[in-house]
Amino acid sequence: MELLYYARLMRRYWPLLLLSVLAGVGTAHVVTVNTPPRYLASITMLVSADAREGGLSTALQAGALSQQRVQSYATLLTSRQVVGRIARGEDVTDLQARITADAIPDTTLLRATVADSVPVRAAARANALGTAFAQLIDRIERPTPKSPPTIRVTVVDEAEVPKEPVAPQPLTNMALGALIALFAAVTGLVLRDRLDTTVKTAETLQKVARSSILGVIGYERDAKRHPLILRDQGRSSRAEAFRSLRTNLQFIGVDRQPKSLVVTSCLPGEGKSSTSANLAITMAQAGWRVVLVDADLRRPSVPRYLGIEGGTGLTDVLIERARLHDVIQTWGQPGLSVLPSGRIPPNPSELLGSRGMRSVLAQLTEEYDMVIIDAPPLLPVTDAAALGAICDGALLVVRHGKTRREQVLRAGELLSSINARLVGTVLNFVPAKHGSYYGYGYGYGYGYGYDAAAQEAPPETPQPQAPIPV
Repeated sequence: MELLYYARLMRRYWPLLLLSVLAGVGTAHVVTVNTPPRYLASITMLVSADAREGGLSTALQAGALSQQRVQSYATLLTSRQVVGRIARGEDVTDLQARITADAIPDTTLLRATVADSVPVRAAARANALGTAFAQLIDRIERPTPKSPPTIRVTVVDEAEVPKEPVAPQPLTNMALGALIALFAAVTGLVLRDRLDTTVKTAETLQKVARSSILGVIGYERDAKRHPLILRDQGRSSRAEAFRSLRTNLQFIGVDRQPKSLVVTSCLPGEGKSSTSANLAITMAQAGWRVVLVDADLRRPSVPRYLGIEGGTGLTDVLIERARLHDVIQTWGQPGLSVLPSGRIPPNPSELLGSRGMRSVLAQLTEEYDMVIIDAPPLLPVTDAAALGAICDGALLVVRHGKTRREQVLRAGELLSSINARLVGTVLNFVPAKHGSYYGYGYGYGYGYGYDAAAQEAPPETPQPQAPIPV
């Protein structure tokens, strides 16, 4: 399962991964070009005992003694006393850092390596180092100033001018840069995906909401300008998704088929109003007697979607200023019945939870096959919860890449606490290539109220669609 998760993640963000690899290769190339070359020149020296005056046993002892001292001689090779002789005005500490010396195991051989940006200078300094070290050993390894030295250092292999630099290595650097960039990009994507709690898959939504996924509505660029599915004669993929939603609603309960359905969402900007309107249109096209009720008494948007007059409607019926059949309008070729919200009241929650609303709902369910109610979001206000308690079911609209899992969980718990029936969920605005979409459009916020700004058109529907003449 984890491999499948990573494979999907890589496939989803492959352009970003490719860009990261190219950036890593480019960075490595720039670093390589601006790094000075590094040449190595090595010299090999033999440490031996001078036994010209001591016989064979003395020679053996001197040989053993010189072998024991080889390791200390390797340290002495990089000392300031030796390096200072070849520095020639250069910083001794810097030159020491570019000289390495080691004793070859099981031998009395020493190898010194000098690194430099100029190959000729590297070889010259290596040879000068061997000469300076041999002179130092010749001086310090004498019992008395006039006696011969007991230890002798002989240069075995002189340093040659190197032909190729050991660093930088372009291919190695670029491969390493690509791997580092790829690893960083993958790590960042995994962390971002793990820390992101928004709903992006139907499987996640079903698990969190503990309810069936009745519809997956794709994202279309023209959906804001044309929110209804009637354009292109209803042949778009979005229209087909709503037909699938209509079909799934018919099978949610054979013995308990809902006749009144509240369409709501967790937060504003998730497309619950457009879902309500399009679902009602789709059902009307299938021959159902459908009435669409705009019960969003704070920021109604159904009249703007359908291009109808919404000044008189549900509010007037609830306060007994108009009769129900006088305010219901017939819209479009399918013959969809629409009950606008009417004027915005100061107490929408009380009106929607009143006996008058129950009476209106009972009358509508007797006369129509399906009553679809567009309600405000669940979490900011209690209007949708009040409607969910008196309707046969609730449909929760969740926006891909925006709605968080904890918000869906809270919405489900709220519906369960009032014994409302969550018949299913709809995953809305799903992109063709699963990217991330943010931004809270619509503009409810938790300060959801009924001020003058409520009359403005919601951002999710900047331009209403004109009605189709009956």
